[in-house]
Order: sequence, then structure tokens, then C-alpha cells
Amino acid sequence: MATPASTSTSEDPTKQSLEGEDLLDISILRDLAKNGLVDALNAVNGAKTLVLDPSLAGPLGLITEVALLKHHGVDKMFWLEPGPLSATSTNIVYLCRPLVKWVKIIADQLKRHGREAQKHTYTLLLVPRTSTLVTRILEEEGVLGDITISSYNLQFIPLAEDIISLEHDNAFKELWVDEDETVLYNSMQALITLQKQYGLFPRVVGKGDYAARLANLLTRYASQGSADPSSTLLGAHSERMDSLIVIDRGTDMITPLLTQLTYEGLIDELVGIKNSHVELPASLVTPPSATNQAAASSSAPSAPVPSTQTLTKEKRKKHHLTTATDPLLYELRDLNFSAVGRKLNQVARRLDEDYKLRHQAKTPAQLRDFVSRLGGLQSDHQSLRLHTGLSEMLVPLTRTDQFNKSLEIQQNLLALYDMSAQVAAIEEMIAQGADMQVVVRLLCLASIIAGGIKAKNLENIKREILQAYGYNFMPMLLSLSAPPLSILLPNPLPPSAPPSVAASKYPYAALRKSLRLLIEDPDGVDDLENDISYVYSGYAPISVRLVQCVAQKGGVLSNPATEKEKKPGDGTDGRKGKGSAAGKVQAHPIVGWKGFEDVMASIPGETVDIVQKPDTGPAAPSLKSSAVMPREQSSTTVVFFLGGCTYTEIAALRWVGKQSRGRKFLIATTGIISGGSLVDSIAGVERATTTSKDAGLQ
Repeated sequence: MATPASTSTSEDPTKQSLEGEDLLDISILRDLAKNGLVDALNAVNGAKTLVLDPSLAGPLGLITEVALLKHHGVDKMFWLEPGPLSATSTNIVYLCRPLVKWVKIIADQLKRHGREAQKHTYTLLLVPRTSTLVTRILEEEGVLGDITISSYNLQFIPLAEDIISLEHDNAFKELWVDEDETVLYNSMQALITLQKQYGLFPRVVGKGDYAARLANLLTRYASQGSADPSSTLLGAHSERMDSLIVIDRGTDMITPLLTQLTYEGLIDELVGIKNSHVELPASLVTPPSATNQAAASSSAPSAPVPSTQTLTKEKRKKHHLTTATDPLLYELRDLNFSAVGRKLNQVARRLDEDYKLRHQAKTPAQLRDFVSRLGGLQSDHQSLRLHTGLSEMLVPLTRTDQFNKSLEIQQNLLALYDMSAQVAAIEEMIAQGADMQVVVRLLCLASIIAGGIKAKNLENIKREILQAYGYNFMPMLLSLSAPPLSILLPNPLPPSAPPSVAASKYPYAALRKSLRLLIEDPDGVDDLENDISYVYSGYAPISVRLVQCVAQKGGVLSNPATEKEKKPGDGTDGRKGKGSAAGKVQAHPIVGWKGFEDVMASIPGETVDIVQKPDTGPAAPSLKSSAVMPREQSSTTVVFFLGGCTYTEIAALRWVGKQSRGRKFLIATTGIISGGSLVDSIAGVERATTTSKDAGLQ
């Protein structure tokens, strides 16, 4: 029986400005998505039952709320799942992605209604566009004539003030395992929409075979679209965006396989973040009662946090991680986890001082001023309580033998230290019953970095994985070893290996020096925090180094924050190198991969550098005027991760953006990933959804 569905309400995360800088207003994209959904629903007149693909509940919760759906005629919502569908309204609207499993369920429900003589009007809204495959399946099932097929073009969804995502969970698997390139076309359409809002990207650079295909699709479509009178902005270079950098996930598989060590990244690794929501113990998410808050406001602001044992046993509640309603998250999210405790302590002291100001309030005006600030103090108080409890949940998880052994193996692999010993340590973890995804991540990491694992050792480990975790993981191991993925290979390769596999071997040892991937012998965390390597406690993400090769060339060769470190008065949030705007270096123009051609040639995959030429009209500025001449307002560089990006890469890019003036980064991605989510998707393991199935639309 289909169970009622609910969509979470959400605040707009794009309202929070980033340190007062002039960001692109990406809330326009949220409005486009919301209006598109409203138009699709309004096309079906009268009351309607909405049957929803569960994987779309999270993305829809970021752009709309149940009240809006109800206002536009949705009187009941159900999950799309096998079994009979009991609908009281005449109109039934199915909203789903064009997957065979969903279409089969829909066809079965339509035939069941036909047998039971139920009369309904059916509409199928496919996300993000219609599919010939869906039409063919419905025709084979004999129900094509009973249903109207349309589309809901859901594209970029703002997740934060500087992140937009397609929220397509399986994009990586579809490209690198199934070799289904549909996501390339969908990504191109979303980037075209971005250009229609802000103008043409003056330059498109990228790295990787799929990045090259996307760039060619994009530039070809844009040149054709510029002749369309309705797309006026496609005929001129953007005045706000200076370039698009496309990073193919296949050019850097090392970074997502590592354990993320930023606060937000570690939450994703150990608790799980899905569609910006995380499931937390109810007592952390729910503010204390009015009585407790009154008591707290009359004393120190240290609201009691339940013990870790209590938290682990509590019922979970979904919480939206957003800076729109949680300013403390803005200060914590990109910190290395080792600095989070210090930051929370500083915030607690600051709140304590603010509460003590009530003793100095003598006059009615002073009392009124304190009362006006009390609401904000209580909100900060609850935020501090939430993150203190969440940090206390994470600490025991970071002290387990499995976590620390995994981290030790990762650090040794990155340092190229005794590779055979690391492979033996991974084998030992299997014997100790470590999680499957942890073992597979480490094994793939060893294979990529070392250029393969001795054939005999690899076969033994594969056999042990199947015996320990189940033979149902055989397809996963085959996918990891086969092109185009090819990240679990024997060394040397057998003579039967395709040439593409040999060409895909990764030159980690050379890149380690040329891209300065490891900080050698740091004196402490503070040294690491003067470079993007702080996000992995010593390792700089290759993907972000590639972005620096285009947008901050000096940062690849040396730490851009080193000079600022010597100045007194750096920030107090546990991170150095922030500096003032006056101390920042002016961002250089985007000139492609210039200066790093040899490095790019050594990395497998095509290298892209395309200058987009707009129509030659009076309103179309030349590339020279838009990219070289100094701008009064800073420009935005869009970085698109094809195949997904991690929270640590986002943190590193934000750090890069703070080191110079005149350039900000807008991070676009097919979805947020982690090593665990990648392994699970390749293995076909369904990740637990954060959508509650027992809450219905009343």
C-alpha cells in the first residue's frame, strides 16, 4: 500500500551574504524551480493526488513547501512504490525521474485501476525531461493512451549562498559505470539556464573526457541559442561571470575516497547529509521549553546538552543545515574538526558576556535594548547547543580503531610510504570486520596512487571481500576494474587489458611535487591552515589545485596566506590567513591553463580551453574588455563538478576565494558526494533516506 509522503519546509539558503561581498543572486534559480513546479501542477485542473518519487522529496523540500502544493490543488500525497494506490480525487499526478522501475510501477497501478473500474485522469511529470524509453515501456504495457506525459525541468537548486546542485544522486554511477551520458545533456541545459540569467561565460576551461564533451555541448548550444531572440543574454558575455571551470570527477578520484576532515565533511562521513538535511537526536533539534529557556537566559548560556549515550538512543529528527537560520554553522562548517572545539568555546564565552550585559542595564532604554537582543541571543544559544551536541556525537566516532587505522593508511598512501605494508593493513581490516565501504575506499586509493596492486595480492583481497561481505558485491568489483572507471587494477596490467586502461593510470607521484599536494613536515595545524591542505590535515585536493591552476596560479606554487600569517590580528575562528580586504592580492584575469600545460598533459583525459564568441553587436563586449580590463565590481568564477563534489572541496574553494579580491567562486555540481556514497552507488546499496514516511499531507 502506498504510504503518504511529506515534503519538508525550508528557508532560502541564498539570503545569507558571504562576508558582505557582492554574490550572484542565485535565489533566482530557486524561484525558477518553484515556478516551474507550480506551472506543471496548474496545467492539471482541479484537485489532484500527487504520487512522488521518494528520491525527489529532498530536492523538492529545498525549493517549496507543502502549503504551496496544497494551494495549487494537491490534496493528498503518496510515495511512488509497488502496490495498490487508493486515490479519492479524479486527477492523479505522478512526479518521478525517468527510471524503468518507476514506470513499471505506474503501469501496474494504471492496469489495476482499469480492472477495478476506477476512473481517473493520469498525468506523468518526468524530471527533468521526457524520455523515449518511458513512452516505449508504457506502450508495451498497454497504458500509453491512458496517461498524459509531460516534464518538470528541475535544474540547479541552491544549497547555500555559493552552492548550486542538480541533486542527482546517481550521476557518477550513470557516467562512469553505466556509461549513460544523459547527465551530460541535463548538466548542459542547467548551465545554459545559468547563462540565460547572467550572460555568456567568456571562457570555458575544463579537464577530463566527460568535461570536454560537456564543454563542446555547451558552447555549440550557446552559439545556436544566441540567434534565438528570446535568449538575449546568450548573445553577450556576462558582466558578472568571468569563466566556467569544469572538473571531471574522473580526473581526481583520490580526493573523494579520502576521509573528509572538515566539520561539515565529517558530519557527512559519520552521520550523513542528504539534500542539506541531517538526522539528529530530537533533543538537539528541538529548542528547550520556555521554562528552561527563561532559566538559561537568567544564568550562563550553557544549556545542558544530553550525554552522548542518551543521544545515540534517542529518536531521530530531520534538521536542515543552513546558514539562513543558523549563523554559527557559517563559522563552523569549513573548519578542520580539530579547531571546532576551540571555536565553540569562543562562542560560548561571547554569549556569556552578552548575557551578563543585563546586569549593566539600569535605565528603561538600556533594558529595552537588552530585551530587543534577547531573541537573537536565545537563537544563538540554541545553535551553540545543537553544534556542541553534534560535536560530542562525532568525537567518539573519530576515536574508533577503524577510523584511526583508516586515517593512518590514507596518510601513508599519500606519502608513498611502504605501499606493500598498506595493502597488508587493508587486508587485516577485512579480517577484523571493518565496514565494506571503508575497505573498498582504501583499496581503490592504494590502486590509484601506486598505479595498481600486485596481481596475486589483488586477487586474494577480492576473494576475501566476497567471502567476508557477500558475493553480491562481485558486480561492484568488476565495475571498479573496468573502463571507463578503472580504479582497481593489477600491476602490471595483463596483456589483454584495453589500451584505454593503460592510458588511465594516474601520475600521482609526479603530481605530488608539481601541484604541491602534500605539506611536508608541518609544524602544526596552524601551518596547514595557510593552504587548502587544511581540509585533509596535510593533503591538498587535486581538483581544487586544478581550479587554482586557472584562477589562482600563485597559490599552486606557494601559500597565498603566508605573508598574511606574519601580520598580527588574524581571525579568531581557528583559521589563519583570512586577512582584511585591503591586504588581499587582486585576482588575475582568467587565461586558461597557461603555465601548467605540462601538468595538464600528464593527467589522463582531454584538456579544454574554449573562448566563447558572442554575437558581434554593440551590446556584446569582447573577451579582452570583459576578462583583462579591471572591473569595478568583482567577478564570479563558476566551478562545475561533473560527477559530484565533497564538502571538503567546497571548503577548500571557499578558502581560495578569501585569499584574493575581485573574484568569488560559485560552486555548481551534479550532487554532493562522499567516498561512502560513491562506493554504495556503485555497489547498488540504497542509502537510508531522510524522508519520513509516516507524515502525510492532512
